[in-house]
Amino acid sequence: MSAEHNGPDADILIVGGGLSGTMLAVQLLRLPGQRRIVIVESRSELGRGEAYSATELGHTLNGNAARMSVDPDDVDDLTRWLTDCIAAGGWPESDQQHVPVAELFPPRGLFGLYVQKRLAEARVVGERYGSTVEHVRGEVTDLQTDAAGLRITLANGEHLTGRFGVLATGMFAAARTPQRDSNALNAAAVDPWDVNAMRQLDPQGRVLIIGSGLTMVDAVVSLEQAGHRGPIAVFSRHGLLPHVRRQPPTWPDFLAADPNIRSTRQLVRALREQCAQAAEQGIDWQAPLDTVRVHIPRLWSQASDLQRRQFVRHVRPWWESHHHRSPPPSAHLLERLIGEGRLHIHAASLLSVEGAQAGEVCISVRYRGQDKATKESGAALINSTGIQYDWRRVDRALPRNLLARGLIQAGPLALGIAADAGGAVMDAEGRISARLYAMGPPLRGVWWESTAVTDVALQAKALAVRLAASSHLPA
Repeated sequence: MSAEHNGPDADILIVGGGLSGTMLAVQLLRLPGQRRIVIVESRSELGRGEAYSATELGHTLNGNAARMSVDPDDVDDLTRWLTDCIAAGGWPESDQQHVPVAELFPPRGLFGLYVQKRLAEARVVGERYGSTVEHVRGEVTDLQTDAAGLRITLANGEHLTGRFGVLATGMFAAARTPQRDSNALNAAAVDPWDVNAMRQLDPQGRVLIIGSGLTMVDAVVSLEQAGHRGPIAVFSRHGLLPHVRRQPPTWPDFLAADPNIRSTRQLVRALREQCAQAAEQGIDWQAPLDTVRVHIPRLWSQASDLQRRQFVRHVRPWWESHHHRSPPPSAHLLERLIGEGRLHIHAASLLSVEGAQAGEVCISVRYRGQDKATKESGAALINSTGIQYDWRRVDRALPRNLLARGLIQAGPLALGIAADAGGAVMDAEGRISARLYAMGPPLRGVWWESTAVTDVALQAKALAVRLAASSHLPA
């Protein structure tokens, strides 16, 4: 790359080419000005990342098409694209959901194709301005900054330089991420999304699942598609299942009408009152809840550290189960399996994994309300504990080196990494970087909700404008 021009290899180096990195590139390509954008991504395709590399039709988005546009200025973008895709025969199974296109929950693999199409269109726009985007396939293991820019190191020893860098690393799925001092679970577990591996299991064997969130829902879908017909035991601290996502009517934005609601306690009290009012009117309680999402960044950022801790400790499990809801097809599967007596949800904490041998895996759990540990065994174990947001626990080269160099520090409550409101990364001394930015899941601690498509789309647009406005880039 360097031989083709003088200076750095790129104006903007994006680390990660999943949804976050790809959508940032899309927004940059749409802006006037000449920019060389390089995305470093280990996968062969951009736009998919961990979430949208899924190949099974049963692994769907947990939001319907009307909620999942990657264009923050056009909420109907995905609905229109999906309509054309279905008309062209791209998703013949869509009629099984028996709802309008806007209410469909498309497969995540199909959504990845949608993201790729928007990148292809943005490339055409960028060419008119003289902007380019290049995919360098590799894993970034280290990064250094100086007054002129930054330099990244790839696993193969190669280096790339840029004026600005963006950490768009996406989510570290706990089931697929080496973690310091806690790898016993993954060593004994089956990947929640690996249907082929599940086909090798005893179809009548008992399966143990740790965690009861959306990853668990995916794991149960995988087991069903693999032909598993045996019992499934799910263990999580609170024993809460994600609620099914429905399509409630519009509800007044009560938070916008009352700016005095600021604390966690005030929010929970007001939300309960609103849900009770909805119930009295025969309206789904999800209607008031859905108005809260847009206010979460403000409420979280203005909360004190104590208030945030109280929320995480006392409210988070219920927030996750009520807000991060299950797509209807998956929820109906869980309901059926529970009704058949095959799926059991237990409120219990995992204490240890005894290991797997001779076709059996054993774990030790403590059931809620009990003092003593209980041994549980099954034919297989699945880690469905969700996402590891604490970068200090992620045992991968890039987080380790960034922390060791002091280029980053843990975000609030050890969620992701610290940054300012515009995504500029904060180093170990509290200094805001002029060269290194982050977006998406790494900003979980800054905004609390920083993983959904709408969150990423809004951040991508704002960060692209900030980067383009910098005096170091062409206007």
